[in-house]
Amino acid sequence: MAGTGVFAEIIDGDVFKYYADGEWKKSGSGKSVAIINPTTRKTQYKVQACSQEEVNKVMESAKVAQKLWARTPLWKRAELLHKAAGVLKEHKAPIAECLVKEIAKPAKDAVSEVVRSGDLVSYCAEEGVRLLGQGAFLTSDSFPGNERTKYCLVSKIPLGVVLAIPPFNYPVNLAVSKIGPALIAGNSIVLKPPTQGAVAALHMVHCFHLAGFPKGLISCVTGKGSEIGDFLTMHPGVNCISFTGGDTGIAISKKAGMVPLQMELGGKDACIVLEDADLDLVAANIIKGGFSYSGQRCTAIKVVLVMESVADDLVEKVKAKVAKLKVGPPEDDCDITPVVSESSANFIEGLVKDAKEKGATFCQEYKREGNLIWPLLLDHVRPDMRIAWEEPFGPVLPVIRITSVEEGIHHCNASNFGLQGCVFTKDINKAMLISDAMETGTVQINSAPARGPDHFPFQGIKDSGIGSQGITNSINMMVKVKSTVINLPSPSYTMG
Repeated sequence: MAGTGVFAEIIDGDVFKYYADGEWKKSGSGKSVAIINPTTRKTQYKVQACSQEEVNKVMESAKVAQKLWARTPLWKRAELLHKAAGVLKEHKAPIAECLVKEIAKPAKDAVSEVVRSGDLVSYCAEEGVRLLGQGAFLTSDSFPGNERTKYCLVSKIPLGVVLAIPPFNYPVNLAVSKIGPALIAGNSIVLKPPTQGAVAALHMVHCFHLAGFPKGLISCVTGKGSEIGDFLTMHPGVNCISFTGGDTGIAISKKAGMVPLQMELGGKDACIVLEDADLDLVAANIIKGGFSYSGQRCTAIKVVLVMESVADDLVEKVKAKVAKLKVGPPEDDCDITPVVSESSANFIEGLVKDAKEKGATFCQEYKREGNLIWPLLLDHVRPDMRIAWEEPFGPVLPVIRITSVEEGIHHCNASNFGLQGCVFTKDINKAMLISDAMETGTVQINSAPARGPDHFPFQGIKDSGIGSQGITNSINMMVKVKSTVINLPSPSYTMG
């Protein structure tokens, strides 16, 4: 169970502690933040409401610890990361339990997230040793007009203190995707987990504690975004921000100043279906891509753009599969579980009502109980409906019928988002042309959008983000280049 066994020290009474200076601590604020179980809609856990003063102390410790960590050999950093990965996998059950109760993630998916996170940390360790263990050597005579009098040694050095802010839907995996690269690159990390998912993140941080990382190198502060959110992102001690979430990231980017940013801010991932597509394959991927984890994924299919001539057949195939989806609590490994909060459910319902008022065809009856919304396919959606453009982050999927490929590409590119998209066709030449035309960070051909495997580049354009993720790209983003130039008194050439 959460907060028991090796995790007993991370809780005090019924409130989970925050992590700083290698210790689990109670906040001096005397306040806590309640975490509501999406299924029961009752308080499941409580976490510390850290103060700005405590954030200052964490930043100070992180700065000191980073200087020492930067002097730690690469192989030693990698060794500790491998150890943390092992501890994380060993304790997957209690962490997965937190994911089930905090964010209503289906039990099997919760376990998979923890195991995947362990694998990510291990891969990070290996990739970091390869990537950071080599630099570049340049000679001045390779540029016109220069003799060979200068040798330039190029290396990659840490940025300093990295602030990591993961989202509720993957509070463990999208935390370690920031923590792993930061640590192998020689940085310290300050983690601000989402409120929903904070306890799972605290358990994950304890796995790094058990692995034996130096004090102050890793910190985890919990609390209300309204009290410490801006204070963290605008803190002068922060040297890099890696954020995954919603449009809060746009506000952060405007306030952050001269700090490197890595942002993934959601998407309205389009699925373009051509006349020659394998409709059984398309239907299976729409179910997987549109409804897994109740559609609460940045890379979920969020609009289907299907050629009119095959739309009826596709809608019927998807309807048949939607009818087979299991709806219920996450403990029962249901396909559709409650969305994360009542406010999320209300937002989704608002989109559904708008679509109904404007004439969308409901392929199923709209049904909601508390935060649980039954899967809904909306056909004959038009561009004047909110659901055509807004990201529902729920199990509601609009279908827009198109008469040309150009119409589908235009709708995709008219969105403010540009995270991922997908195209289904048997003609690879058409697929490549459409992929090139789609203004998104990634295009999947004959498969639903997805983040991963975790070493693949993952990025968005427009309002979907800044920079690129994926293990290699994240490591490179969390270092800077340093050059050391040796100046020779006279030209020197190797004669062989």
